Amino acid sequence: MIEINNLRKYYGKNRGVEDLSLSVTAGQIYGFVGPNGAGKSTTIRTILGLLIPDSGSIKLFDTSVNDHNLAQLKPRIGYLPSENYYYDRLTVGDLLNYGASYYKKDCRKRMDNLCELLSLDKKRVIEDLSFGNKKKVGIVQALMHEPDLLILDEPTVGLDPLMQNRFYDLLREEKARGCTIFFSSHILSEVQRLCDRVGIIKEGRLIEEKDIRELRATTYKLVTMTLAEGATFEKPENGQAIGMAEFSQEDRRVRFHYHGTADKLTEILSKQALLDFSVEEPELEEIFMHYYGEGESK
Repeated sequence: MIEINNLRKYYGKNRGVEDLSLSVTAGQIYGFVGPNGAGKSTTIRTILGLLIPDSGSIKLFDTSVNDHNLAQLKPRIGYLPSENYYYDRLTVGDLLNYGASYYKKDCRKRMDNLCELLSLDKKRVIEDLSFGNKKKVGIVQALMHEPDLLILDEPTVGLDPLMQNRFYDLLREEKARGCTIFFSSHILSEVQRLCDRVGIIKEGRLIEEKDIRELRATTYKLVTMTLAEGATFEKPENGQAIGMAEFSQEDRRVRFHYHGTADKLTEILSKQALLDFSVEEPELEEIFMHYYGEGESK
C-alpha cells in the first residue's frame, strides 16, 4: 500500500528525512515511531504530495505518486494531521458536509455514526470547539468515506482517555474492514497496543523496521530476582559476554537485562539463592530507548 525508496527532503540546509525507505503491506497497522523532529510529519506530508521530495520515490496502491495521478489516488486515502485548521465560522455539520462533497459516495450515514460515537455535536460552531473536539472533527473527516488507506499523524493528542479508547476501537474496526493504517506517534504505549509492525526513525533515517513481536523477541528481556534472606548476588565476570547488562540492586531485589539463550539463563538463575524471579518482555519504550539513548531529546 505504501512503498518509499531512498526518500530525501531538506528545508534549505535543515534535514527533514534522509535516504528513507520503508514499505507497508495491505491490511496492516504500521507504527511510525520517533520523537518530535525525527522526520515523521515530513514523511507523511511527502507521501500525500503536500511536500515535494528532493529525491527518491513513493508508491501508493502500487502506483508511483506524481502530480498527474495524485488526484485519482486521494479519494482512497483518509488523512488526520497532527493539528487541524478549519473555517472557524462554519458549524461542524457544514464543515463535514463540505468535506463529504468531494467524494463520489453518500457519506452521511457514516458521518452521523462517527459523530454519535465520538459525542460530537454537529450544530456547534468550529471556533467554539476545544482542541480535543477539533481533533474529533478531523477523525470524522478522515474516516467518513471509508478509505482504503488511513494516514494518521499523532492522532490522539488532545483526546481524553475515554475518547482515545473509542478511537482505538475504531481503528481495529477499520483494520477488520481491510483498511491499511499508517500510524505516526511518539506515544509508545498506543503503538504497542495497536500496531502489527513498527518503524523507528531517528534524525530523518529509518534505523529499525520489524514486526512488534519480532522486535521484542530480538531485544533484551527484563529479569528480576528476589534473593533469599542473607543471600548475596555475585555479578558474573563475563556477564556482558553471555548477554547480561544494566544491573541494578535494591536490598534483595536484583534486576538486569538479558539477551541470550533460555538454557544459559536457567544456569545463571540456578546458581543463585532465590526467593522468587520473573522474566518479562520489554515494553516498547525500553526498546525505543535502546535505539535513542537516555540523553536524546523527546
